[in-house]
Amino acid sequence: MVRGKVQMKRIENASSRQVTFSKRRNGLLKKAYELSVLCDADVALIIFSSKGRLYEFSSSNMQKSIERYMEVTKDRISGVEMEQNMQRIKNEAAFMAKKIELLENSQRMLLGHNLGWCSMDELEEIENRLERSLKSIRAQKVQLFNEETEKLIKKEKFLLDENQNLLQKIGLKLQHAAEMQKGIGSYGRSVVRSEAVTTELFIGLPTPCRN
Repeated sequence: MVRGKVQMKRIENASSRQVTFSKRRNGLLKKAYELSVLCDADVALIIFSSKGRLYEFSSSNMQKSIERYMEVTKDRISGVEMEQNMQRIKNEAAFMAKKIELLENSQRMLLGHNLGWCSMDELEEIENRLERSLKSIRAQKVQLFNEETEKLIKKEKFLLDENQNLLQKIGLKLQHAAEMQKGIGSYGRSVVRSEAVTTELFIGLPTPCRN
């Protein structure tokens, strides 16, 4: 009679689980020791309990056994890691290719192509997406328009202020020129009167001086 395989599962009761762990741990350590002695094998055993406690056995030196293990399995581990990396890269490439294909199909449908195979729900979804896109575009357009308008208003104010400053400077210069012209005219008339007095001629005998 062939017996079926007994399905093993975690012991739920904490006390029973701890007792079983202690018994089987000791048995495993004993078997490791026996194997190293009977077969002259280099045996290293490491056990961590569920609470993180370490139990170990080494027939020679644990550190040397670990270094030997790492040296022996280095190429195998590197090959496995490389194969895993290649598989991961292939999976990522396939995923990206599928994603690109979906995006291209979505773009074509948004442009109005390949709509013959779309259902009513899909067409409504495309329409809603286009409406959301247009709403976003219009909002961005309004924002840019307001920003440009604000810039133009600031520029206009700056030019008006500059124009006002220039007019004030021109007025001051004209006033100064007028005052200079007025001063020159007054000085000229004074010189003419002075010359008229000093150049007056007297014809006749000189008048004798009286003591």
